[in-house]
Amino acid sequence: MKILVLPGDGIGPEITDATCQVLRAAEAALGVGMEFETRDIGHAGLASSGTTLPGDVLDRVPEVDGVLLGPVSHYDYPPRAEGGINPSAELRTVFSLYANIRPCRSRPDLSILRKPMDLVLVRENTEGFYSDRNMYAGTGEFMPDPDLALSIRKVSAKACERVARTAFELARGRRRKVTAVHKANVVKLSDGLFLREVRKVAAGFPDVELEELIVDAAAALLIRDPERFDVVVTTNMFGDILSDEASELSGSLGLGGSINAGDTICVAQAQHGSAPDIAGRGVANPTSLILSAAMLLDWRGHRDGNPALVEAGALISGAVDATLDDPATRTRDIGGALGTAAFADAVIAHLAKIRENAA
Repeated sequence: MKILVLPGDGIGPEITDATCQVLRAAEAALGVGMEFETRDIGHAGLASSGTTLPGDVLDRVPEVDGVLLGPVSHYDYPPRAEGGINPSAELRTVFSLYANIRPCRSRPDLSILRKPMDLVLVRENTEGFYSDRNMYAGTGEFMPDPDLALSIRKVSAKACERVARTAFELARGRRRKVTAVHKANVVKLSDGLFLREVRKVAAGFPDVELEELIVDAAAALLIRDPERFDVVVTTNMFGDILSDEASELSGSLGLGGSINAGDTICVAQAQHGSAPDIAGRGVANPTSLILSAAMLLDWRGHRDGNPALVEAGALISGAVDATLDDPATRTRDIGGALGTAAFADAVIAHLAKIRENAA
């Protein structure tokens, strides 16, 4: 499996290095062939190539089996005309990575919930309220005069249908329930279109229950009754906010994996940002990116019919779980004492234990 590694900004290089160390350990344990190729993006790409997302990186993406994307500081980039491209948004739109898939599961001693959470949030990834990525040319935000700013929301039937299908397919392998989150009582046309397409897809999955919830209620019920959720599907910005809420409730934003998946291309990406304030100190928690890499292996393994990759993804996830279960092997942000590299070493040690116990 060929993996393109894009370290990004801030803590990105540190957590991508830790993640690659874990991937190499899983490769050695299972004999899964992996090749790693690293390219500069973000501020490093801007310095070396004049752009935060060089063209040769984009060209390489469809030629590899998966992408490991570190956090990026796109808020600090110069204008697009001066090379400041948001790599995360660009990859999603150029390669139609329409489904952002984020599992959220309660962690012992870390969740603040009174009831357990075990859900997957499937977020439409290419349009919606994200005005920087929903136009063919230019941006969906503009200012007719200095005191008026307008923003366009884009919702298409095609995008709604394909993300809904992803959600129902996931639910069929879980507890067979999909919750469609919307605001159709206010944005009647755009969220009405979203619900229309979700219902069409639901008709083809009679074994999966469909529930519809207004986003306000969904945000509250994630706290009060998290057990009711299995797979949640929603539009771009609602999904971004709700998945962050769910991750924090289940333990920490730094503990949730995330992939951006299309039909043939998948990008693993941590849920959190680049945290430049702690960059270079070796204290960043790499859990989110490690779990995202495990999801990438699972996605590629199922798509290609490669059980060894599926096993590798499960092995990494299990090792992360075992590491987080022990307060002594947690990172500092969640009450432990370990830094980035030491946490990766602890995960690798659990990989070996799991393999020994299975032998």
